[in-house]
Amino acid sequence: MDFLYVALLFIHLVAWAIVLGGWIATMNKPGLYAGIPHAALTALITGILMVGVAEMGDASLNHMKIGLKLLVNLVVVVLAFRAKKLGDDAPKGLITSVGALTVLNIAIALFWSGRHF
Repeated sequence: MDFLYVALLFIHLVAWAIVLGGWIATMNKPGLYAGIPHAALTALITGILMVGVAEMGDASLNHMKIGLKLLVNLVVVVLAFRAKKLGDDAPKGLITSVGALTVLNIAIALFWSGRHF
């Protein structure tokens, strides 16, 4: 199970890197790269699978954090697919929201942890 969880985590992180990197690359251009919505959807699916794998083990999960990250991720997916549908006519605020919510989701993952070093 550990290998499966780590493999899902790897795919999850790569997907978020594609979303964030694609958003940064399109900041001064109209529209959104076509791969961003699919990467956000991949991050959503792998995140759900990671929670399922963790639940099968003996991990203690913070369901509030997971729920908030799920909500933010769902909004990113919807906004990204909406921006893709609108193409170059997508409002700048819509595209900015995709990036800002992506950064928020990453911040929640990193700063809302139970570990204090």
